[in-house]
Amino acid sequence: MEKDNIMGTLPINKLLITISGPIIISMMIQALYNVVDSFFVAKISEDALAAVSLAFPMQNIMIGVSTGTGIGIGANLSKALGEKNQKRVNDFALNGIFLGLLSVLFFMILGVTTAKSFMSMQTDVDNIIESGTVYLRICTFFSAGIFGEIIFQRLLQATGKTFYSMLGQLTGALTNIILDPILIFGLFGMPKLGITGAAIATVIGQIGGAAVTVIFNLKVNRDIQFNIRKFKPSVSIIKEIYSIGVPAMINNSLMPIMAFGMNRILIGFSTSATAIMGVYIKLQSFIFMPVIGMNNGLISIVAFNYGSRKKDRIIGSIKMALKYSLLFTGAGTVAFQIFTGNILRLFLAETKTLEMGVVAFRIISITFIISGFTFILCAVFQALGKSILSLIVQGLRQLALLLPMAYILSLLNNLDMVWLAFPFADLIALIICLLIYLKISKKIIHKLEN
Repeated sequence: MEKDNIMGTLPINKLLITISGPIIISMMIQALYNVVDSFFVAKISEDALAAVSLAFPMQNIMIGVSTGTGIGIGANLSKALGEKNQKRVNDFALNGIFLGLLSVLFFMILGVTTAKSFMSMQTDVDNIIESGTVYLRICTFFSAGIFGEIIFQRLLQATGKTFYSMLGQLTGALTNIILDPILIFGLFGMPKLGITGAAIATVIGQIGGAAVTVIFNLKVNRDIQFNIRKFKPSVSIIKEIYSIGVPAMINNSLMPIMAFGMNRILIGFSTSATAIMGVYIKLQSFIFMPVIGMNNGLISIVAFNYGSRKKDRIIGSIKMALKYSLLFTGAGTVAFQIFTGNILRLFLAETKTLEMGVVAFRIISITFIISGFTFILCAVFQALGKSILSLIVQGLRQLALLLPMAYILSLLNNLDMVWLAFPFADLIALIICLLIYLKISKKIIHKLEN
């Protein structure tokens, strides 16, 4: 184990940039891929875009489960590094990989057996159902790529080697971006595969990214000893991973569940409304990916210094992360308020749909700064082993407050009113989150000794 890990020694601002910077860059590339994917699919037809939008919730549940598992691994592993306990570091890494393999098997079976039913629950348009079903089955059957990519990235991030994590994610995202037009439209002699091509490009990129991160872990990650021959699953280690990972997993799955619920409400107005929602989810990632990338780095920093009992470094890193969050989300709010029409023209051709989208984006974007602060504080809860509190806050924000309010407003038969549910839910959730943080700070952080 490295004796002087940078998470316990570098100045806070430099540390946050060093740890989070590569993650932010790689996640922005991933966000770019998501938008490029929708851009190319939209060129097929609006039904094709709607199919991918409706398939998104299940696809993103996979990402949520893999990310949640990775957070459980990473937070525990970083804390063990801070405690200088090599055996626990190794145990968390190997048991986490084992859990990833089990998850892959689960989603392979789930996708093959339920993809069509899942699409049919959201729409009765045959073309959308068939296209979305094919897309989902490919993405779930080859889910080893996304699980391998995310879990092995988390191992690199947890040990402070975020540059290599960035290279792995860049490999996957850039592969997707290059293959999308080739496989969707049949360029360079390849067959024209449409939505099927988009799915194939996605899984090839994920598998490539996973392969690169595995190599980096084996070659450069000296903080972890991957002795697979002596590995035996540990119930106690798995419990510790899932004590943080399951709430984080559910937390990361709230977005697709929210999207599913909103799609059910919006489909009552038109398929165009669901297409707007799908485009919004992809585009807002440009705003929140930097914040989420910072969250990933912040979790490792706070968990490491919690294990080392360094109170000032924990508080300093939280304050710095909040400042950067304000910068990112503030810029995003301005961009969405001013340039929404120009952005949406890349995806929406119908004038009426475009006008609906402009109103929706301007209403929802006023909540970006509020949501950014909530994300940062929830990352602190996860780093301190209190993921259930993060789950409560995000559950209120994306489900318990948002969906009932959206449904009530939908009864007014005015689509523009439905979007007001977003600022309502975000504001209430932030107030609750601040109250929880003040209590946690008093009971845990301020009782640590430097």
